Amino acid sequence: MDSKDVLIEGYGRIPQLLKMALDGLTAEQLAYRPTEQTNSIAWLVWHLARVQDKQVSDLAGREQAWIADGWHARFDKPADPNDTGQRYTAEQVASLRPSGPQVLLDYLNAVYERSVAYIQTLSPADLDRELNEPRWNPLPTVGVRLVSILADNLQHTGQALYLRGCIEDRHWYPA
Repeated sequence: MDSKDVLIEGYGRIPQLLKMALDGLTAEQLAYRPTEQTNSIAWLVWHLARVQDKQVSDLAGREQAWIADGWHARFDKPADPNDTGQRYTAEQVASLRPSGPQVLLDYLNAVYERSVAYIQTLSPADLDRELNEPRWNPLPTVGVRLVSILADNLQHTGQALYLRGCIEDRHWYPA
C-alpha cells in the first residue's frame, strides 16, 4: 500500500463514522449543545467538511465545492470561501441548524469524493512538495497538510460521536 492509499483509507473513515453518528438524529438533536459555549453535532460535521473542502481545494488549486456546487445555499450561508467556522461565536455555532442529517452527509460525501480524486493524482514527489507558508518551521509539505486535515477531521468526528452518546444518555460506539 502506498502513501496515497493510506491517506484515502483514512479519509474514507470519516464519512463512514459520521453516517453512523448522524443516523436517525432529528434537527433538534443535531443542534444540541451541552452548554451555550460548546459545539453541536451539526456544527462539528459542517465545520470538518468545510475545513477539508477549503484546504484540499487550496492544495488542488481549484474552487471549493462550497461555492462551485452551491453548497453554501443549501446551508443558507453566503458564498464565502473563508468561512469554515473557525473563531465562530457561540451565537454563530447555534445558528447552524440544518433540517436533518442528510444535507450534512451529502456535503461531506461530495467533499470526500473531491478529496479522493485529488489524492489519487499525487505522486510521492507531489506529497513531498513544500508549501509556501513561512510562518511554519519547517515548511509543511502537501503530505503533512493532508495528514493535518485528516487528524482535525477525525478529532471532530470523535467529538460528534461523543455528543451522540450524550444525546442518547448511553455509551455509544459504532460497531
